[in-house]
Amino acid sequence: MKKTVILIVLIGMFGWAIYDHQSDNRTSPTGLEDETSEESIGLEEGDIAPDFELQNMSGERVQLSDYRGERVMLNFWATWCPPCRAEMPDMEEFHNHTDIVILAVNLTETESNIQQIEDFVEAFDLTFPILLDEEAEVASTYAIQPVPTTFMIDSNGIINDKSLGPLNYEMMVQEYEDMH
Repeated sequence: MKKTVILIVLIGMFGWAIYDHQSDNRTSPTGLEDETSEESIGLEEGDIAPDFELQNMSGERVQLSDYRGERVMLNFWATWCPPCRAEMPDMEEFHNHTDIVILAVNLTETESNIQQIEDFVEAFDLTFPILLDEEAEVASTYAIQPVPTTFMIDSNGIINDKSLGPLNYEMMVQEYEDMH
């Protein structure tokens, strides 16, 4: 009787070891290891940037995941923010001299009105997409404090850099060159 109990326990332990090993080596339907199993959605370097959808100034819906396969500079800003105002000319120059997608998320909830944003965009002659975070949902998801805050996201949707405060043109170029 003791031998039977010991045998059942050993078989159970062996079965558990196989199960545990299989769950650690997640595989895709092709039998290859799933490369995204170690990556997680988050806000730190190496994390997958959280997806979101916002309207641009023309009323079109824009989703971050639409830009997979391209490098993205995700910038959070407001018209009343002096450092944001200071970095906008450099962002426009950076936009004109690289193939990076710039998504400039305006903290619309903190603005007086939409006209203020339109006047700002016109005054700085900005040509990259301005997204309107009217209820601060995306700013909350990205835990934005302070503005400006910028995330450099590689073509796989992975955050390569997170910068708090304004960037100048040289810093933008350096971050761009460091991206995959």
